[in-house]
Amino acid sequence: MLCRIIPKKCIACGLCQIKAPEIFDYYDDGIVKLVDSEEKEFLISDEVPHDLLEAYKACPTRAIVIEK
Repeated sequence: MLCRIIPKKCIACGLCQIKAPEIFDYYDDGIVKLVDSEEKEFLISDEVPHDLLEAYKACPTRAIVIEK
């Protein structure tokens, strides 16, 4: 599976970083980014980690995408 972030959809609410701080961080302007990476996507196992799922559900603009 693949998790992808779409920074242009991000409204800098910070919920992703609250729900999954080991995965999500943000730039100085509050826009989502991955921790220690400039990539916009990463592979995940078939079982989505709980904190990632919570961040995905919390994102009001769907700037986090989980694909099979």
